[in-house]
Amino acid sequence: MPDDKNYNDRSLNDREVLIPIEGMTCAACSRAVERSIGKLDGIEEVSVNLATEKAKVGYDPGKVRLSDIKEAVAKAGYKALDPQTSVQPDVEQEKRDREIRHMWIKFRWSVIFAIPLLYIAMGHMIGLPLPPFLHPEHHPLAFAIAQLILVIPIIGAGYKFYTVGFRALFMGSPNMDSLVAIGTSSALIYGIYAVFQIANGHTEYVMQLYFESAGVIITLILLGKTLESVAKGKTSEAIKKLMGLTPKEAIIIDHDGTEKVIPVADVEVGDIILVRPGERIPVDGDVIEGYTAIDESMLTGESIPVDKKAGDVVIGGSINKTGTIKFRTTKVGSDTVLSQIIKMVEDAQGSKAPIARLADIISGYFVPTVTVIAIVSAIAWRIAGHTTNFALTIFISVLVIACPCALGLATPTAIMVATGKGADLGILIKSGEALERLHDINTVIFDKTGTITKGSPQLNDIIVYNDMKKDALIGFAAAGERASEHPIAQAIVEFAKVKGIEIPEADGFEAIPGHGITCMVDGHSILIGNKKLMESKNIELEKGLDDFKKLANKGQTPMYVAIDDKLSGVIGVADVIKDTSKQAIEQLHRMGIQVFMITGDNRATASAIAEQVGIDNVLSDVLPQDKAEEVKKLQDGGRIVAMVGDGINDAPALAQADVGIAIASGTDIAMESADVVLMRNDLMDVPVAIQLSNRTIKNIKENLFWAFAYNSLGIPIAAGVLYLFGGPLLNPMIAAAAMAFSSVSVVSNALRLKGFKPEYKI
Repeated sequence: MPDDKNYNDRSLNDREVLIPIEGMTCAACSRAVERSIGKLDGIEEVSVNLATEKAKVGYDPGKVRLSDIKEAVAKAGYKALDPQTSVQPDVEQEKRDREIRHMWIKFRWSVIFAIPLLYIAMGHMIGLPLPPFLHPEHHPLAFAIAQLILVIPIIGAGYKFYTVGFRALFMGSPNMDSLVAIGTSSALIYGIYAVFQIANGHTEYVMQLYFESAGVIITLILLGKTLESVAKGKTSEAIKKLMGLTPKEAIIIDHDGTEKVIPVADVEVGDIILVRPGERIPVDGDVIEGYTAIDESMLTGESIPVDKKAGDVVIGGSINKTGTIKFRTTKVGSDTVLSQIIKMVEDAQGSKAPIARLADIISGYFVPTVTVIAIVSAIAWRIAGHTTNFALTIFISVLVIACPCALGLATPTAIMVATGKGADLGILIKSGEALERLHDINTVIFDKTGTITKGSPQLNDIIVYNDMKKDALIGFAAAGERASEHPIAQAIVEFAKVKGIEIPEADGFEAIPGHGITCMVDGHSILIGNKKLMESKNIELEKGLDDFKKLANKGQTPMYVAIDDKLSGVIGVADVIKDTSKQAIEQLHRMGIQVFMITGDNRATASAIAEQVGIDNVLSDVLPQDKAEEVKKLQDGGRIVAMVGDGINDAPALAQADVGIAIASGTDIAMESADVVLMRNDLMDVPVAIQLSNRTIKNIKENLFWAFAYNSLGIPIAAGVLYLFGGPLLNPMIAAAAMAFSSVSVVSNALRLKGFKPEYKI
């Protein structure tokens, strides 16, 4: 992902803003805005998304100001609104709903006049009755003026096609509206010319009125744009659903102990919040009082409620199920986990995938090319001896049937739906580029600790000698290890507690780095550690050597326990493999993807873990700083690599990989370095993410195919190719209906991704 990585390496002084753009209607519009902004000195990155109607701009404030960027948008013929610093779905949804209502009103208004207009213009041709005073044979001027009167309100309903279209044309960046404006204006002007001719006695012009074509074209395109807006509104439902998780109010405990209900927006860091059973957690914080179980499934996908007590973290948007708790807020507003998730989803929906660049490039040349084709076709048919009326039909049909909208919507709508679906599944995909790149992955590297395994060792095996009882051995070992903070020591202590084994007090504790620990327990000397520790204390190990090796070969970390200078047992501690790790790796193998495991463990231990989960390729004894180099070696060998990790030491490797995938239970640095974040901490989501990418790319290719095919076939038919060989001539009204259908069909096809389901059961 070279572009994304370079962008992340920009100067720390650079700024990134998301600017809503008004007035864009097709891919040619977004291309024009990109070109205009991109010409400014100091612009590092600009990406205009037609589906979200926003421009993502990275720039150097030392070289260019925000006002300059807005001015560049205005020069391109569009309006830049104030940049968004945070997600405002309520405001955006209200704005979109208002826009859709207005479009329905305009469409209904145009239909009211288009139906009688079409009836008057065409009805008599198929035998439908007309009032005598409107009949073209007896009162041609009244027939013509009635159509002119009826078409004026329709033009008023579609006035934006003319204001936006001609402005873009005069700016040198013609768009879809320009095609509609030119085509329907030509029909109107010719129709008005025909009215004057009829008024001057040239009644032969009565059959050359084009008012019904202009009126019906505007009506059909208004319908298409309205349906398109409705469908586009459905693509952002993931963000609306996420935002719905946040309650509007919170109960805070004042300094005097009284309860007070305030808006969530007014909550400050450090406030004490009270949450009763059944209520949602309003913001992030640390529990200071109470015990409960919290449903975090909306955020993590984990259906089992999580027990929470004093000292535990709670996440805004989750549901308090059982007890009443008080917690101190640690994050509010845009800093909360939920807000960060929403921002990730919105950033991804606003980004572009590389596959979109093809449509962008074509759309930049599309409208001028179509205009030339329309003019050349009309002139050619006129020179060939056909009437002006015939040539005008060709001209209007070519302009109206051409549709850069479908090209412009093919990719961003699919990305919006896919990233929203990913969020529903607990998979946060940060960019369109990452979503597309997942499709090409042929190698997945898993970090071991905390990724394949739970990252929390457990005591698995206890072997005793010299008639020593297991519980007694564990009691002595736990007494010695209780003073240590090492994860292995904690595993021994936790095991003793769970089993109800009494842990005596230890004296004279000493930790010997790289060896183990020594202490005194109830007058007995205790040694716990590796072979080096035992040999340094002259402990005879012969009876334990085979057991030690056997545990090591099983992937465990074995330790000798000596009491009063005699070997009394061997304890095996191992990091537990996650429940679904093996299943996820099997699924990746079925998908034809090679799987590697990378770890700092020795070869024997690493191979034992790899064997348990079905991994054939093991990269062992790898130092943290060398993980990225191992990823690069595989890339240099022609592999397209996804790296899955959770720790700080995985961050360089995550950044180096073609796609970095972080486990949400890991560190913030790992999640920041990654392109994809798995909220459920479940490796089954790795193949799910790849499957979602595969389905999305297939959907985009379908959209682009139909968009290209539509224009490749539609424009020649409109230009009269079929008529040339004895076929029919395309009516401009049919062309308008086809154009409207193409955009709606592309968006509707993208919406099918909402029904995506993994190809296996978890």
